[in-house]
Amino acid sequence: MDPNYKARKEAFVSNLMGSSIWEINSVTLVASTSVLLWSALQSRLSFFTPDGPAALVTDFLLNVLAILFATTAYSSAPLLLNIFLASPALFLLLNQPRPRAQKAKPPRKAAQDDSSQDPTALPVHPFLTTYRAAMMIVTCVAILAVDFRVFPRRFAKVENWGTSLMDLGVGSFVFSAGVVSARAVLKSRRSQSPGRALPARLIGSARHSIPLLVLGLIRLYSVKGLDYAEHVTEYGVHWNFFFTLGLLPPFVELFDSLTALIPSYEVLALGVAVLYQVALESTDLKGYILVSPRGPDFLSKNREGIFSFLGYFAIFLAGRGVGIRIMPRGTSPSKSPQQARKSLLVSLALQIAFWSILFYFNSTYAMGYGANIIVSRRLANMPYVLWVSAFNSAQLFLFCLTETVFFPTVHRATTKEDEAERTTFATSRILRAFNRGGLGIFLVANLLTGAVNLAIPTLDVNTPQAMAILVAYAAVLTAIALGMDKANIKLAL
Repeated sequence: MDPNYKARKEAFVSNLMGSSIWEINSVTLVASTSVLLWSALQSRLSFFTPDGPAALVTDFLLNVLAILFATTAYSSAPLLLNIFLASPALFLLLNQPRPRAQKAKPPRKAAQDDSSQDPTALPVHPFLTTYRAAMMIVTCVAILAVDFRVFPRRFAKVENWGTSLMDLGVGSFVFSAGVVSARAVLKSRRSQSPGRALPARLIGSARHSIPLLVLGLIRLYSVKGLDYAEHVTEYGVHWNFFFTLGLLPPFVELFDSLTALIPSYEVLALGVAVLYQVALESTDLKGYILVSPRGPDFLSKNREGIFSFLGYFAIFLAGRGVGIRIMPRGTSPSKSPQQARKSLLVSLALQIAFWSILFYFNSTYAMGYGANIIVSRRLANMPYVLWVSAFNSAQLFLFCLTETVFFPTVHRATTKEDEAERTTFATSRILRAFNRGGLGIFLVANLLTGAVNLAIPTLDVNTPQAMAILVAYAAVLTAIALGMDKANIKLAL
């Protein structure tokens, strides 16, 4: 890469200040309002059943391109885009009755012997699929869009202090991984066999870690070998986000034995965040990470990635805590599916309140009672952990509420076949594909991002050209996701 252009690229993503949480919430709300409109079209008109070309294009426009445009062309008016998406959804909700086909089906006689009747079995939650897929799409869009001028600088990662869309995306990726990791914990708790020993659990976690660590090494050597522009203060000289993701599972297994003493993962997450923040404030650790000269040793060269791992570890634990609360079926002889769904929504609302109140007191003066600590993604400090946890709990609540309003019978399935039919009807084909192929799609997105940057001087591309490239990139990723889904290739993160 030309040295002058490389310096311009590095300057383009350096010393940024971010944007307000209000603006970030307005932009990310587009994912929720897109799903709102998709759900209205599907539940009231069965628009996406059968799945023809028109349905697929509309699905792509709503769940992929709407997010792309929210972060680029509509970045200065995200509320307007939200209104455009929400208005027809509300019109359909208020004026179009639900088709008869969506009424609850009576249970079959054979259902009594079906394992899906077991209230301890873990159900399929379409809203969880939607949440993870939307997060993946936002991430994939941003990692390439950030290299073009059409993507506002305030959405790119901040240098030291502040909040931005991409800072939130990194933490959300980890939180999402924590949520789905709860499935293995719940299955282990409910099995009749004794819990596996620590060495066996570590070996099992390595199956998830090794692919990510290998991807981290590939990224490291490709960036260095191709002389690719990089922002060293993001994670360090050698560290990258794949290493952080890859090291989380074994560390969580080592830490998991503490749940015998402290059964709440939220409390464990808070404990890790508090101890890390105390170390930042009461020692020289904060100055060492932010301003200390880089020495020759590995720790000094990669201090951002190594120490911020503690913050991401806390986020992962917080995500696992939420996952353990939302994944079970929740029904019992005394609790109907409707009551279980209400309990789920209440649980998510309490999660939002818990993390939001803590964030308010941690990041502001809060009428003289707050700590007023500024968010730092580079440090992954305590307010960053609380912000990410509050935001993702809110996202899950919105997707769950949308599913409950438009598909009220999806969680009342009486058999496995019935559950599969209802969840398929209530889930976007594209979002399901992005969720199932998450790891593979994320890898392809990184490869395409590198290829585009090596082939095109992204800083010198005008807005129409940039949007054409980004739309084509989004279409290619979507086609790959759909192809993997059709071939039944599952590489979920």
